[in-house]
Amino acid sequence: MVKKAPKSSGDYDAAYDAIIDAIVTQKLAPSQKVSENVFTDMFGISRTTARNIMERLTAQQFLVSVSPRITRVASLTLLDVKQNFALRKMLQPNIMAMAAPFIKADQLAKLNEAIHFKGSLTGERQALTLLKANKRFNLYVSEKLSYPLLLNWIEQLEDTTMRIYWLYMKMMDSLPFTWEHQRELVQAIENDQSEEIIRITNMILTLSEERVLKAVFSHNHLITQDLTAPQEGGSIPQTTGFAQ
Repeated sequence: MVKKAPKSSGDYDAAYDAIIDAIVTQKLAPSQKVSENVFTDMFGISRTTARNIMERLTAQQFLVSVSPRITRVASLTLLDVKQNFALRKMLQPNIMAMAAPFIKADQLAKLNEAIHFKGSLTGERQALTLLKANKRFNLYVSEKLSYPLLLNWIEQLEDTTMRIYWLYMKMMDSLPFTWEHQRELVQAIENDQSEEIIRITNMILTLSEERVLKAVFSHNHLITQDLTAPQEGGSIPQTTGFAQ
């Protein structure tokens, strides 16, 4: 059962975040049929709010309108994974370098600390918390450039990144990058070392892509269909899901 968003009529952002979380964690699975009624029942929101969020998610390609009466959660495929990493490699290294002079070192270190964990993941809640912490880290940096259009693109990329990393974390019980590399990036940003920021960011993205693709290709059944992870307590071949 998905946790309902607050019922306040003005809490659109909370409702949107709750639905994105459900898509990321595949409580709303790839290709699942959705509607205003589904959203109102699952998240305790008004039909107007549900309709507005559906329109937004369709524009962002998290939902797909199959016909005037049928809307489904967008598939997550290998092409989506490769496209996401390609776009982030184009944008993220330069964003990090450009934003460095405007970033507060203590705030960035605090955001990075929230991504840190040791051992295996203990469940879906911890996994989602880490993914959202990673998203906040990247959005904080992007916000420092004060480019609204760019920030909209980055938010969409980060939400898709959460979908991809969620799948990896379900298979491997860890994030696809190391906190030590993140710490190196924070230090480079604090020292405003543009070339080093770009180098480390590219390294993190390249290693993450390699690990995600290796994990997917090691599970042959994932390659020819939606990339769908098991729910907590479920299983897929060669994996154990999150540690219990």
